[in-house]
Amino acid sequence: MLTKTARQNMGWTEVGRIDEIPNGGARVVNAPQGRIALFRTVDDKVWALHDQCPHKGGPLSQGMVYGHKVACPMHNLSIDLESGDAVAPDTGCAATYPVKIEGGVIFLGLDEAVCCQET
Repeated sequence: MLTKTARQNMGWTEVGRIDEIPNGGARVVNAPQGRIALFRTVDDKVWALHDQCPHKGGPLSQGMVYGHKVACPMHNLSIDLESGDAVAPDTGCAATYPVKIEGGVIFLGLDEAVCCQET
């Protein structure tokens, strides 16, 4: 089994346990890249997004999680948790980070952010 330091060196950083995030809720991780919101859906999937709404900068971690989306608490813009894209007719996107879970422990690929590109 790899140590936490060894996993960090391989590009994965341990950030907590899945049971620390309520179903349908969020948790914030402070990383060198900024605030990253971890979202746990009611079907126990975990997604990671930059914790800032692309429209007015609201904290997505404080929004309501429904299905595989989160609604910004400032103005209800919905973001798809998998892609980071705003749900039409809105536009914009939030960077996403890869997540893996091993034995209930959550790891983030902090060096592998997927930043969206608006067309």
